[in-house]
Amino acid sequence: MNGTGTGTHPVIVVGSGPTGLLLAGDLAGAGVPVTLVEKRPHQISNLSRAFGVHARTLEQLDARGLADDLLATGDTITGLRLFRRLSLDLGTLESRFPFLLITPQYEVERLLERRAREAGVEFRYESEVVGLRQDDAGVDLDVRGPDGVTATLRADYVVGTDGHHSAVRRAIGVDFPGVAVIKSLFLADVRLAEKPEGVLTVNGADDAFAMIASFGDGWYRVMGWNRRHEVPDDAPLDLDEIKEVTRRALGTDYGMHDARWLSRFHSDERQAPHYRVGRVFLAGDAAHVHSPAGGQGMNTGLQDAANLGWKLAAAVQGRAPEGLLDTYEAERHPVGKAVLRSSGGLVRLARAQNPALRALRGLVSAFVNVARPVQRKALGQVSGIGYRYPAPRGAHRLTGTRVPDVALTGGRLYEVLRGGRFVLITPEAYDDQGARKDRLTVAHWTTDRRTTVLVRPDGYVAWAVDAADPARTEAALTAHLGS
Repeated sequence: MNGTGTGTHPVIVVGSGPTGLLLAGDLAGAGVPVTLVEKRPHQISNLSRAFGVHARTLEQLDARGLADDLLATGDTITGLRLFRRLSLDLGTLESRFPFLLITPQYEVERLLERRAREAGVEFRYESEVVGLRQDDAGVDLDVRGPDGVTATLRADYVVGTDGHHSAVRRAIGVDFPGVAVIKSLFLADVRLAEKPEGVLTVNGADDAFAMIASFGDGWYRVMGWNRRHEVPDDAPLDLDEIKEVTRRALGTDYGMHDARWLSRFHSDERQAPHYRVGRVFLAGDAAHVHSPAGGQGMNTGLQDAANLGWKLAAAVQGRAPEGLLDTYEAERHPVGKAVLRSSGGLVRLARAQNPALRALRGLVSAFVNVARPVQRKALGQVSGIGYRYPAPRGAHRLTGTRVPDVALTGGRLYEVLRGGRFVLITPEAYDDQGARKDRLTVAHWTTDRRTTVLVRPDGYVAWAVDAADPARTEAALTAHLGS
């Protein structure tokens, strides 16, 4: 099911959050016409929940020429304290971005929307998906527009990036099993009379937790929970309650005043059993949601989009190897599962009341703090740089691994990746004779390294060999890019 199909719209992306915007921009940048359907009116809300951008996401944004612009919107921290005695030193990450960037989600959306518009994405706001049917050749999507009239759009492929309550996921009959891992959280945007010492202030008492992050413009986002007062999302909320919980968790409320926004929500832990059904895909919160611990939610969705975009472009343009689209679920579903497991485990340990669990929390904290291999693994998971994708039996040891930002003759790898192409890094001269110039960039090591590596557009190794010859290289290129 990798053909070009017959749709008027090659790809329709449903949902204009960060995941949908990055995916739509990637597809349009690859020459694939994209329509982005969004239920809400056009606005970039300052009421977003996500506040942290991790190293692997920054690398992907760097491959799109956006990382430096985003860095200018926030501040960075190199230490991440997950609960009182467990800390992770992000400064040891082997990345150009050895830190966590604290910046609100709307800054990410602003840059991704600008890029998508410049690439030619068609936006349809106030348009709600009310039905979906598919066959072997395409997908019929029923969309109700702002005038209340429902139109049917025909697409080759549809991607649901429409969040926790995804209409696309419901339409294709995919369950969303899971539980509420935190029953009652609150969010607020406030002014502070006293400025916190750090960019991100986090702590928890036995029955209270609070986090304060700076917007950088005098406003602060507060998030927290109160074990003594777990109530429905629509229960009344006032600033006095937030101040009281913050004092218990942080020892002070920093003189909070002038709240411009207050909200309650609950944090679910859910994952769709499938990310693909025929010609329809799920990504981001439509595919997985989890606790805010570690700040991995938005980041995981953006990684979904980076994985899917180049594969979907190849399928639309009729050059995808057999089975390429199936690798999206095969690669990203295990990552989503791992994020659910790690973020959920952190929350359960942080909220531990049972003496045995408290003892386990202390043991885990001490072990992670002193055991370097364990610390590296935890850092790799939280930052996203430690994940690798499955490789075929007998493949080179590098296959499926993330490639760091190595120096090449044409510049840094993630600068070279900005063309959206595969990158062949080889110690030898290789003349492709222009046959794949729209799909491949050839670069060389700046050192005497002899490994030949084919890097996918998302920065992972597609194929590698320690001693290449022209015939093996050509066979690998044909397998991954076509003849």
